[in-house]
Amino acid sequence: MSIKLPRALRAPIAAKQFRKFYFADIPVDFDEIGELRKDALPDSGPACWLDQPDALIEVERRRKDGIIDAQQAEMCAKWIFDGYLIAPGLIGRDELDKAWNAYEGAIADGRVVVHPEPIGPDDPFPGRNLDPHRKVPEIRALQHHPKILAVTDLLLGRRTLPFQTIMGHKGSSQRPHSDTIHMTTYPLGYLVANWIAFEDVHEDSGPLEYYPRSHRLVPPLLSGELSIAPLEYKQRGAAAYSEKYEPAVERHLAAARLQPEYFLGKAGDVLFWHANLIHGGAARKNIALSRKAMVCHYFAEGAVTYHDLSGNHSRLHRNGMYSQPVVDE
Repeated sequence: MSIKLPRALRAPIAAKQFRKFYFADIPVDFDEIGELRKDALPDSGPACWLDQPDALIEVERRRKDGIIDAQQAEMCAKWIFDGYLIAPGLIGRDELDKAWNAYEGAIADGRVVVHPEPIGPDDPFPGRNLDPHRKVPEIRALQHHPKILAVTDLLLGRRTLPFQTIMGHKGSSQRPHSDTIHMTTYPLGYLVANWIAFEDVHEDSGPLEYYPRSHRLVPPLLSGELSIAPLEYKQRGAAAYSEKYEPAVERHLAAARLQPEYFLGKAGDVLFWHANLIHGGAARKNIALSRKAMVCHYFAEGAVTYHDLSGNHSRLHRNGMYSQPVVDE
């Protein structure tokens, strides 16, 4: 029979263990936390370097000191103000074709299963697939592309760990949201997402929509602030999200008078966005048009990574919360 130490005795041990793996200023004892939610955690820094009040000054200092070059400084400034950046032609045509053909091959041989998810009887394309990188090495190689990791490492100021991929033949028509409630970090803000175009995106195909500056003008909308109770998502599923989260996002967008922009990228272009940037999928005006793309997410190494909506830790900590975060496999 194990004996649980009194909290006063356990706290120093827990703090030491926490600091072995995580960089948050305030250590936490996971044994004292039920569901992993923002309202169960203290407010802690450090803030991501490009989210700090003096971020632009720090960017210029690093440029002058030769730590980053002029192009990187320009990318960082764009990120600070708008919460996104576009890297034209970052991925080559041959690399795109290799990954996409491997994905189609995995569907054909049954390694990857996609469901119809039609929006009408004439919809010719299947739905999206979550985490095909775990079964298709060519997709995993694209997820770990050094040009992509160079950007994510720059934006978060730390080594980044790839987490999750989503492949799709068509637009998602997903309502506006930020990734913070789905893929959360302690401290907040240590996630970057990107969207890779495998073909030129047509304006009628349901392009990705995003709201510039929303990462600063819309607060992180998390479960506690929205009165999504502990265990509610586990019990009610998507209803808790659609009834409480999505309307709150719409209200904040309207209050801030934010308007969407649409990513009409060319094949090989990559859009990167901030953890709290509001984005979604525009309506598919022509369902005969494909919109082949892959979404990837990247956490900063050393951040606690969890899902505020579900209250679960991410699989980067699959060996237990007190463990070195690992590269997603």
